[in-house]
Formats: sequence, structure tokens, C-alpha cells
Amino acid sequence: MPRFVYRITKYDPADRDEPGHYIGAEDTTSDHGPVEAAHLQTIAAFAEDTGIDRLVIREPGIAGLAHFGLEPAVDGHGLAGLFPPDLSGFHDGAEVPVSLGLELVRVMLRDNGAWCRLAVEDKFDVRVGWDQYVYISSDKLCEGAVARARALGLFPERLETSPYDADFDEPGVQRPADEDFWARLRWSIAMRQAAILEEGYLHNASRWHRLTEDTLDAVRARLTPRAQLTVWPDLSTDVEAVLASLPDEGPVEFVWEDQYGALSSTMADESDYKELAARVAGARAATVLPLALDERHPLFTAVLPDSDGVLRARWRTEPTPSDRNWAFLKTLHRGQICTGTVTEIAGFGVTFVDIGGFTAMINIPELSWRRFDHPSDVVTVGQKISAEILDVDLIRECVPLSLKALQEDPMPQLIEQVGQITNGLVTKLVPFGAFVRIEDREDGLEGLVHLSELAEEPLDRPEDVVQVGDILTVKIVNVDPPRRRITLSHLQALAPGER
Repeated sequence: MPRFVYRITKYDPADRDEPGHYIGAEDTTSDHGPVEAAHLQTIAAFAEDTGIDRLVIREPGIAGLAHFGLEPAVDGHGLAGLFPPDLSGFHDGAEVPVSLGLELVRVMLRDNGAWCRLAVEDKFDVRVGWDQYVYISSDKLCEGAVARARALGLFPERLETSPYDADFDEPGVQRPADEDFWARLRWSIAMRQAAILEEGYLHNASRWHRLTEDTLDAVRARLTPRAQLTVWPDLSTDVEAVLASLPDEGPVEFVWEDQYGALSSTMADESDYKELAARVAGARAATVLPLALDERHPLFTAVLPDSDGVLRARWRTEPTPSDRNWAFLKTLHRGQICTGTVTEIAGFGVTFVDIGGFTAMINIPELSWRRFDHPSDVVTVGQKISAEILDVDLIRECVPLSLKALQEDPMPQLIEQVGQITNGLVTKLVPFGAFVRIEDREDGLEGLVHLSELAEEPLDRPEDVVQVGDILTVKIVNVDPPRRRITLSHLQALAPGER
């Protein structure tokens, strides 16, 4: 950050009370004349002393629902003649010559409805504050510019910091609109979860886009650099019902699609409803969005990074549950060991585990190496477990876990017993043979004795020789860990005279 900070004012420091409030006779509005010109010349002098001839627009915005300045509102937010009517080129990160930057300062001095910070990273920063206080930061001492300000009748004051310094220590991580975001959005569209994209291209200004799998790439290509993106579910085609749902009082945002497919939005309260209904007559679809943040529920949000993938825009979106999931999932990786609490064993067998506010899952094959009848034989709701992360799917927001990955697979050890003879319990009969448990435990490993290995004479069914619950002598013929198969033989376990 620049090391030298100055507050440039037209107010004599001698005309301040003890707390520092101005009590003099100077008007707080712009004079559109010598004082305004003095501010612009001073900023130009600081830019020259710093050695810059171009500035970057940061955190730009336009007037919102209310106009707080003392100057009368100006059509076009004071930017007419500086930028096209759609304000293209007036966005975070846009580079402009110092001459255009000075015109933007003029707009802000007059409080004409647009504002921004003008900067060169780590070298220079200028911001217009209330009552025509101008804050300039430079990496140079700029003694010549300070003298120039005094000569022009202004009062430059050295400060430790500017009250408009950006806060770099905000908690949380801003989700970028990177390839993971676009893959997530495409998947959400395919699942019919998402359909509308709100593009916040300035503070207090947004555009709306309808999304389909076919239009997503085209919409993405024309977004304003560093825009805030908010993803919403589809609009309702029952426009009459949407109008009927308008609250009895208080402002809302009304979004609609007209008969030509164009999306628009407007702010309205109970005094505007009749006019609003006439305005949206013939609309194909609409929705009502509350203005209170705790009542607005988009699907997920992001901010566009620069072309090199770096997120340089300093504004933040209000995180949704999906955004918080994304931030958490970015801390995980495949193979990581995590701890959690079993929250549910679903009817279809999947076990759900809370791993720190996010619900991961364990599919049946990943619960244990050993046989079980139901997941509740392995885990119980409320049980704390450790498991290995098999994958982190940012698109579907899915984290599959494996409980058995932290257990020793007993089957490879059984390879050493190939050729040995043992006694086992017959647990199940199938048309092609009998399953025999060869470990003395409830969840012991089982192998198959094929019909041809049960008796020398041909059999039609295993029941002709054995029953469930019988103890059968078998030889371990083969162990195949990848296929989870153990081949047994009763015939080969018998002495020649026993056959």
C-alpha cells in the first residue's frame, strides 16, 4: 500500500472544534468553479509527482434507491459523455487516462450519483469523501504536489491512514467464478435447479440473464469484468399469482421476463403495485425477491476473476449455504482422514456423516471389508467415526467416505492359508453351491463350495448333501482379493478313503 496519505480539503483546520468537526462558513457543496478546479489540479500534481499517467477504476457504483448528496441528481449518474449509455468501460479494473480519472473525480465532487476509487496498485490511490474531502495516497512524499495544493488555496493534511482504505482482513473466502463454478452452474441447469443469473456489474446496478445449457457460454462471454454473480431458481410462469403474493408493505425487487424474452427488474412498494401490474402486463414469468439479506435466498454466488484466474475485485457476495459448502470443500482432498458424527442411515443403505457442518456419505461397499446385513450392524446414529475421503466433488457438492479404508483387509492374509483344510459353518445355500464361513466370528469371511466340489456324484441341489447350520470340512483352494472371492472344496478336503 502507498505509504504517504493526505487529506486535501477547502476547510481551514483552524475552523474545527475540539472533536474535529468543521464549524466554519464554507459551503459543503461543490462550487463548480475555482475550488473544484483546485482539487482537480492538486490530484493531477500528485499523479505527476508519483510518476503515473493512467489510473484503474476500483469498486465503482451508482446511486441506489436514495440520493444522499446535496447536489441535485443528474441523469446518467453524471457519466454521460464519459461512458456509453450502458456504462461499458466503467467497471472494476478498467484502466483510464488521468484526464478521464479527473472527470470522474469531478462527478464525485458534485455528488452526481456515481462513485469509485481510482488507483495504481501499491503506488497511488484517490477517493472523494463526504463534504468534498479528497484522500490521496502515494508511495512518494509528493512535496511539490503538497505545495501546489497550498498555492491553490487548499489545505493538505498528512494522515496515518485513509478512512477509505480497503479492508483486506474480512473473514471468509470469496468464491470465484472459476471453472469449478461454471461446471457447478452447468450441472445445476441440467438438474433444473438454476435458471437465472444476476450480474452485478456495479454497486446498485445489475443485469439479469436467463440460462439454458445452450445459452450459458454466450451469457458468460458478455459478462462485465469482475462482476458479482448471483444464481437464482427459475421464475414462475403464474405471473398473476406472483403479483398477488406482493407484501402489504415494504419494498421488494420484482423480476420479470417480458413477451420478447427480455429480463428486467425494478424496486417497488405498496404505492407502486398498480403501476407495476400494468407495466408487466403480458409478461411470461416473474418472481418477487425480498430486499433484506436474511430473506433473499439465491442458490450460490461468485465474483469474476481476471483472465489470469486471480480474484482482484474487493467486493464480497453474501455467502449462501452452497458458497459455505464450497469454502469447506476447498479445504478437503482425496485421501484425507476426517472425523465426523453419523447423522442418518437412509432406507436405501447410505450412511450420512456430519464432518464439520457438511454432510458426507458412506456407500454400503465402503462400510466394512466384512459381511453385514444392514449398515446399522456397522455404525449407529450419533456415533463418532474416522473415515478416509475418497473424492471431493465440487460440482455436485458431494464427498464420499470410506470407513473400511482405515481397517485392515482380512482377505490378503487369507492367501497364506491357501491349501489348508479347516471346518466352517454353512451359512447359505444357492442353486450352484453352498457358502461356508471359514472364520470363527459372526462377520467371518465366507467362501463358495461349488456343487461339483460338494460330492463326487452329480448333484441337482446342495440340500441333497448339506443344510444351513452344518459344519463342513473344506479346503481353501483360491483367494481372489480384488474380486472378493474365496473358492473352497469339500471333496479336496476329504482323505481318499472318505470320498
